[in-house]
Amino acid sequence: MRRIGTLALALALCGTSSAAQEVPVEEVVLDNGMTILLLPRPGDPNVAVGWVAKVGSVYERPGITGVAHLFEHMMFKGTATIGTRNIEQDLQLIAQLDEVKADIRVEEAALLEAHRLGQIEDPDDPALRTDRHQELIGRFDALLEEQGELIIKEDFSRTYSGQGASGMNAGTSYDYTIYFVNVPANKLELWFWMESDRLLNPVFREFYSEREVVHEERRLRTDSTPTGKFQEQFDALFWQSSPYSWPIVGWPSDLEGITREEALAFFGTYYAPNNLTAALVGDFDPAEAKALAERYFGRLRRSDRSAPQPRTREMPQLGEKRMTAYAETNPQVNIRYHSVPDGHVDEPPLFVLGQLLNGRTGRLYQALVEDQQVATNASGGQTGHKFEGMFSLGGTAKEGRTPEEVEQALYAEIERLKTEPVAERELQKVKNQNAASNFRGLRSNFGLMNQLLVREAWRGWDTINTDPALYEAVTANDIMRVANTYFEPENRAVAIYYRKESDEAPDPRLAGLDEQERQQVSQMMTMIGQMNAEQLGQVMVQLEQMAAQAPPENQDMVAVLLEIARERQAGAGGGR
Repeated sequence: MRRIGTLALALALCGTSSAAQEVPVEEVVLDNGMTILLLPRPGDPNVAVGWVAKVGSVYERPGITGVAHLFEHMMFKGTATIGTRNIEQDLQLIAQLDEVKADIRVEEAALLEAHRLGQIEDPDDPALRTDRHQELIGRFDALLEEQGELIIKEDFSRTYSGQGASGMNAGTSYDYTIYFVNVPANKLELWFWMESDRLLNPVFREFYSEREVVHEERRLRTDSTPTGKFQEQFDALFWQSSPYSWPIVGWPSDLEGITREEALAFFGTYYAPNNLTAALVGDFDPAEAKALAERYFGRLRRSDRSAPQPRTREMPQLGEKRMTAYAETNPQVNIRYHSVPDGHVDEPPLFVLGQLLNGRTGRLYQALVEDQQVATNASGGQTGHKFEGMFSLGGTAKEGRTPEEVEQALYAEIERLKTEPVAERELQKVKNQNAASNFRGLRSNFGLMNQLLVREAWRGWDTINTDPALYEAVTANDIMRVANTYFEPENRAVAIYYRKESDEAPDPRLAGLDEQERQQVSQMMTMIGQMNAEQLGQVMVQLEQMAAQAPPENQDMVAVLLEIARERQAGAGGGR
């Protein structure tokens, strides 16, 4: 085991001065290449723990889009010791399922070819299946039913919750996949064993049925929301060549076609210990944690080669792109400019520029909502992914006004930034707000653990120390320079939404939220409505954590989500 070192966390607290809050982060690299970040915080007898795999949807390729997100689901299906009543019989059934599924794919390929040639209308029509195809499906379903008798559902999460752990969950992004939970300090060894076991001895049972679960998730998040399908299309329009063009959940045809063999190869490449980092924040003994890391995570076998990185980069855009859509939403406009990835020297001024525009006291709200009264909300900001970046602007038209009027008003504010230097007082104000937001993000063990892992997946966890000074150093000239560099018509894509009327009455609880927040809450309402009591309890913990950390402008949305979750919990007869 090789110790790398300890760094201090520097945070600009207010004004142009900065204060250093010493929060030592110890980084340990095991012999197999896995990194462990240790941040002891005596007090609350709990530890926020998690790990990140440096892989997300941009590491996929056409044909297996969605596999990174699918693996997030599969990692909760248990191991050789968790989730099954008979591992030998379980593995035999999995092998038989794979064999039958391979034969079914041959039959499906014939139907797809007939559809491609226009000979049939729907390749999924059961009436078009051959007798052999129907027989294979019957055998497959019988094997699934037999396996179902062996599976112990939700055994992984039940093991944690039975020992006092809470908030177990995971998430997949374009650039990484993260897994996390809060555990009592005296159950830290349980976490090391559980997480190392699912990396060392994973059993990806229910692979084919889980693809259907992901399909349903896609329907809830994308197909069933007012603008979900259009936003997905806008992504594909905006990114010409970059893998950020496909959705994290994957294209439907890929979800239907991914094989278990392809998924296992993906896991072997990107879930090796030398592509993983774990973080512990809370009340624990660092010496004990290092010994446990060596004992459990040290068992994982290092990959002989580094995980391949995405190769295809975005081509320079040569002309403006536009999309027009009709959806069950208020008339609005979304504008995107190609910008820079995380860590680029121009990202700090672009980020600060976005802060100048955002919020109730920001330029966009003041100009478009209060002064011109052309919009009900307006926002903008920089998004730096690992390999690409974009700057977004958007606004919802006020009743009687048009999205085109909102669009032109947004451009006018951008032109001001190109030609008029930002006043020092206004600039310092947003720097102070940024520093305060950073400070709030450090109060929660869970939030800090999450920050460390996400940063590690991008440029390294230690950027939590070095980035604040970069944002503090941004000048008015920097902001004018980046505004003139990136905000050009040929570098943007524009989506205009017109209202398509719906027969459903609006939910009164959403009245105080902007359009983007309403869409997010609507998606969560659908998902919460289908959760069991245990899942609902985990979501409640996460929402309460969000309520403690969310900036003021997001508090209304979090409060609505909490109200919805509590109503669902009461209706389900759940308790905490």
